[in-house]
Amino acid sequence: MKVKKYLRKIVEDNSTKKGRFFDYIIQFLIVLSLVSFSVETLPGLSENVRVVLGYYEVFSVVVFSIEYLLRLWISKKPLSYILSFYGIIDILAILPFYLVGFLDLRFLRAFRILRIFRALKVIRYNKAIERFGAAFKIVKEEFVLFFACSLILIFITSAGIYYFENEAQPETFKSIFHSAWWAIVTLTSVGYGDVYPITVGGRIFTFFVLMIGLGIVTVPAGLIASALSKAREIEK
Repeated sequence: MKVKKYLRKIVEDNSTKKGRFFDYIIQFLIVLSLVSFSVETLPGLSENVRVVLGYYEVFSVVVFSIEYLLRLWISKKPLSYILSFYGIIDILAILPFYLVGFLDLRFLRAFRILRIFRALKVIRYNKAIERFGAAFKIVKEEFVLFFACSLILIFITSAGIYYFENEAQPETFKSIFHSAWWAIVTLTSVGYGDVYPITVGGRIFTFFVLMIGLGIVTVPAGLIASALSKAREIEK
């Protein structure tokens, strides 16, 4: 118990020199791992460089794994840590290494940099993060409803453009599934321009889809802004 209490002061309490040193070392390794991950994507890297990057990846995963197990062991509520934002990010950052051939989620380590606010004892940023969490809880039901309605709208839009454009562009709009990409980029008002309707009916249909899309983009922003405002009121 004494060992656990001692380690808890280092890992979770950065008011001491040892705690701050621990936080800074972990932050440094996280940033270095992100740089290493980015360098790996460069074309024409020599085999020696790739080997060095591979060794560092193994080293960083071992350190992060030990850190995760350590945080889990010293936590007063292990399940709360596992299901927390940082707990989920911590495990997703190391899990793909052990699941060879699975999705490479190392880029999620970038979220771990948020711990630096704690390391620097910037309390107002911690409160801001807490407000975002509270805001999400406030509008959770609205987001679920919005997401469900968005899926329905994407399906309707995919089916509609398929009906108008399939005969004119059979290779582009082969099926409702193939049309779903066009529906998503159009409803979100992204529109890459590589796929577009050429029939009169398709263009008219697209006009209404674009009008609806403008509203879809603004809904989440409005929900978040409203929820953050309520979270601030609750905080006060």
